[in-house]
Parts: sequence; C-alpha cells; structure tokens
Amino acid sequence: MGENGAGKSTLMNILTGLHKLDAGEIMVDGKKQHFANPKEAEEYGISFIHQEMNTWPDMTVLENLFIGKEPTNKFGLIQTKKMKEQANQIFQDLGIAIDLNTEVRELSVGQQQMIEIAKSLMTHAKVIIMDEPTAALTEREIDTLFKLIQTLTEKGVSIVYISHRMEEIFKISDRITVMRDGISIDTSLTKETTNDEVVRKMVGRELEDYYPQKTATIKEDVFEVKGLTQKGRFENISFSVKSGEIVGFSGLMGAGRTEIMRAIFGIDSFDSGEIVLEGKPLTIKAPSDAIVNGIGFLTENRKEEGLVLDYSLRDNISLPSIDGFKKYGIIDTKAESSFALMLMERLKVKAVSEMDASSCLSGGNQQKVVLAKWIGIGLKVLILDEPTRGVDVGAKREIYQLMNELADRGVAIIMVSSDLPEILGVSDRVVVVHEGKIAGELSKAAATEEKIMQLATGGY
Repeated sequence: MGENGAGKSTLMNILTGLHKLDAGEIMVDGKKQHFANPKEAEEYGISFIHQEMNTWPDMTVLENLFIGKEPTNKFGLIQTKKMKEQANQIFQDLGIAIDLNTEVRELSVGQQQMIEIAKSLMTHAKVIIMDEPTAALTEREIDTLFKLIQTLTEKGVSIVYISHRMEEIFKISDRITVMRDGISIDTSLTKETTNDEVVRKMVGRELEDYYPQKTATIKEDVFEVKGLTQKGRFENISFSVKSGEIVGFSGLMGAGRTEIMRAIFGIDSFDSGEIVLEGKPLTIKAPSDAIVNGIGFLTENRKEEGLVLDYSLRDNISLPSIDGFKKYGIIDTKAESSFALMLMERLKVKAVSEMDASSCLSGGNQQKVVLAKWIGIGLKVLILDEPTRGVDVGAKREIYQLMNELADRGVAIIMVSSDLPEILGVSDRVVVVHEGKIAGELSKAAATEEKIMQLATGGY
C-alpha cells in the first residue's frame, strides 16, 4: 500500500525486469536472481497483472490470451482447438462468460481486466503480482477473483497485491507493506494493524476528516436535463443541478450512468431530450460544444479518453483552453507553462516539470492532470465519472477538497461513482439509475447504502 507515486508499481516493474535496478538483490527460491525482461521473469514463474490494460483491441479474446505463446503442431501450424480448450477451462474457473471470438475493443473495462487475469493464470505462475486488479470490476467479479486468490494460495501460489481499497487489503492479505516516497516504511501482519495505522503510515499524517466538510451555499438551478433518451441505452432521463451543488449518480455497472454523461457532453448522440444551462437550451453535438459552454467531463477511462499520453503535462492541461494563450495565432508557451505550473501546484501533482510526458505519471497524478485541464476552462458544470478510481486515500481527500472549492465558486457538479461511502460522503443529493432509467432520488439526509442499493436493483 501507498499513495500514488509512492513507487509501488515501479518496484514491481524492477522485480519483473521491466526497469533496471541500481542496487539491491532479488531472491527467487533462495537464490539471487536478476531478470533482463518480463518474459524472463514469467519463465521463472513470476507474472505481473498491470494496472493499465495490456490488451490488443483489434484482436479477438482468444488471440489476446495466447499472443506470443500460441501452441503449434510439428508443422508449425497454430492449434486453435487446443487454445480454445485451455481458454474455456480458465474462463470456467474464473466464472467468465465471454465469447472467445469477440474483439477486445467490444468488451467493458471490467471484462478486459478479467482477460488480463486469465492471461496471467495461463502461465502457471508461482508468484502473481496484481496491481489494482479490482479497480474496474463489479462486486460479483471481485467476489470471483477473491475466491480464485484463495484457491491459488491454497495451492502454494504467492500473491503480491497492490490496492487502494482498505477493505480488500484487510479481507485477503496476510501482511501489509506500506511505501511512501519510494521508501518501504513498514511491514506488519494484517491482523496486528488497523485501517487508521495504515493510512497514517501512507500519508505521514492523520487523515482526520476523510470527507471534508462542504461549506458551499447551494443556490438556484443552473443545469437541467429534460427527457434525455438514447434508444437501447437510457430513457427519459430528467434531473437538475443547482449552483454549488454536488449531485451523486449511483447504480450498478451497466445501468447507463456513463452513457448518460457521454451523451450530455456530446461524445455520443441522443435521440430526444433537452439540455439547459442557465435557462438556455444548448445544442451539443460534439465535446467542443460542451467545452465552449463551460461544461467539463472527467471520463472513466483517463488513459484513452482523458489524456494525450505522449503530450507534456503542460500541453494536456492547456488543451481545452489553448485559444486563450494565442497571440496573433501563435501560442504564448511562457504563459501556458505558468498556467500549467500554477494548477499542478494547486492540485499537488508529483512531477519533475510541466514538460514531463503524461505517460510518466502514476495513475492518481494523471487523474489530477485531467482535473487541472477542466478547471482551466472557467467551469460552470463539471461531470466526474469515477473520479477516485485507482486513487490513494490522500489524493482522494485532495480531490474531494477540490470539488468543494469548485462548489464554493458556484460550479454545478455531477459525480458518477460505484463507491457507496463516497456517494454518501460527498453528495448533496443522490440520483439512482437502474437499467437506463432514473429509479429514484434521495436527499443527503435520507440517503443510506441500503436505500441506494434497493433502488439500484429495481426495488422501491
């Protein structure tokens, strides 16, 4: 465990030969070992399931599972039937129901994660490193994974498990090592430590109020959606958000929450309905239309939709507001850098400089960069889709604090989250979506986990 940027993933990349070590020793079965690359580590029985997907979207599920290690006969021909038999056995163990001939791009993020886990299990690994494996999984998929981990450990397989979810760590681990700023701070038996102790070691301080108190004054309606419908996805979606208000959207995975937000922002089209900002109907046919009107959208998939990974932090942060840095058609890079540095400092982005490539940052710091770019456009409405997924406790609190500050400035905020404590801790109101329809709405005072789940599963 450790905050974003503490060095957890980097350490694992060193252990598996992706990065070169400068000092120290790696011992495998009591012998000093050094791996030149991840394939060599895999041959020794050490497999790494990375936080970010390592799939080929235009290839089938079956091709992804066996890429680079396809079984062949004596004539060198690929044995497809044998591949399918092995894949089906693994899928059966994992409780995965996915057609092997489906292209990976058609799968959800959660399904792609299960493919990554299946791929690792096919190597017959002795040690499996899992980096945030449940970040995109449903509760049912998480339960299946935990049962599988228990089965593997009973067979003698060792698991190194990186997660920001405290309840997971205390549920499945035997020991907890905490890292901070690239240093191993402490290792304790799980049964001999507590949630608060782990947090204290992670952040180097007490986290007194996990959800900071909101002080914004909620004023008049500023944003309204009326009868929004996209056939086959969602139907007759109507809600409003007031100035300074945070409205939480809850529901089960696949309920349609993300699809609603994508349509509002102009990424996807909708068949009927109306979007109103400050009393005026908007015509939003593309994200550029939303941005011009002061609407920002932090997407669920920051890697593919939130960032240009090869661009610098400066270029990513200034991208939606780049026209403001132009003089006679030429970009004022000095002003652009000052703007980026100011936002990076405010959001506590850990980086060497604003010219670092976005791909070099940890997941939590990348999330902060995506937030920074939307703050820069002069927001009226901010849509956040799973804003703290894969983010550590310290960074989560910073994101909540930032949401409160934006609310103080009168920004209307919509937050989609699968984390019920987060929904209850941050939202002023909760809208629950079930199978593409709004199942109900709860005030902060009336909202409980039980009531939200009842609505999310089709109850009343």
